[in-house]
Amino acid sequence: MDRLMALWRGDLSLGEAFWTWAVLGALVVNVTTSVAFLALVSADRPWLALAAGYALSVPYNLVVLVGVWRAAARDEGPALWADLARVASLVLFAVLSLT
Repeated sequence: MDRLMALWRGDLSLGEAFWTWAVLGALVVNVTTSVAFLALVSADRPWLALAAGYALSVPYNLVVLVGVWRAAARDEGPALWADLARVASLVLFAVLSLT
């Protein structure tokens, strides 16, 4: 939980925030919730499917988006990388959470 709070505050390095949490973590969370969603829809449990599909993944993806954004603001590397991480995390959030 401490690492998740550090992510939210932007205290992690941009590389860790983006690659570990936005790419790898989002892959695990979103694949897991998608499988749960499909299984629950197949079991004729649409409301549970909706909760499983969005109640877990959207908050995670939002925390990651904010964390990457804040880590990019603190990053001392080239501004281009920080800007690209911000854009990529915003696109990932839109694609993974809002579709």
